[in-house]
Amino acid sequence: MENAKIKNLYNLEETIAGEYLSQFEYPWEALEGIGDYIKKIGPTLDPNKFEMQGEDVWVAKSAKVFPSAYLNGPLIIDEDAEVRHCAFIRGNAIVGKGAVVGNSTELKNVIIFNSVQVPHYNYVGDSILGYKSHMGAGSITSNVKSDKTLVVVKDCYDSKEEIATGRKKFGAMLGDYVEVGCNSVLNPGTVIGRNSNIYPVSRVRGVVPANSIFKDKDNVIQKQ
Repeated sequence: MENAKIKNLYNLEETIAGEYLSQFEYPWEALEGIGDYIKKIGPTLDPNKFEMQGEDVWVAKSAKVFPSAYLNGPLIIDEDAEVRHCAFIRGNAIVGKGAVVGNSTELKNVIIFNSVQVPHYNYVGDSILGYKSHMGAGSITSNVKSDKTLVVVKDCYDSKEEIATGRKKFGAMLGDYVEVGCNSVLNPGTVIGRNSNIYPVSRVRGVVPANSIFKDKDNVIQKQ
């Protein structure tokens, strides 16, 4: 399933977690160890650029964090990031350089690449969002199936290939430059390829190829 592989989704130079991610083939394989990785590299961060703001919480001095934001470790907020009013970061989270975590947005067990925007009322859990990806207002990653069974990634738009992940909690993997429209729900096991767009108020499941426009499950077209 080539569209779902790390090498085809992400520019690993655009995250502090690049070395960590490079050891895996598929991005969801990295979800289990995010917290441990943060604890490993946090103490090595340049003290001239980062400061500890709680147990296992490292925040860049150039980042803007609103006083009402909740920060729980393990957590790294990289340089020039912005964490806005009433953001709720529950832990096991990496917020990339220049990224925006908006008002009332909730993060949990995530890697947010550089320049990602989750700016308005988003829930992002057990997910990895690639460089300059953007989630419109109210869009969320649903990370647990309603029947609580383990998540399977399905290539619904090509070969019908599927991969058992062995994970109960799995949100969405967004490639670089992905645009998700407002109030969309990315169901457990969603993988969206680089440079793809999701129409507003969409329900998405499975692998969306790179350079696509997702209108609905029966209308996924390639960009010209």
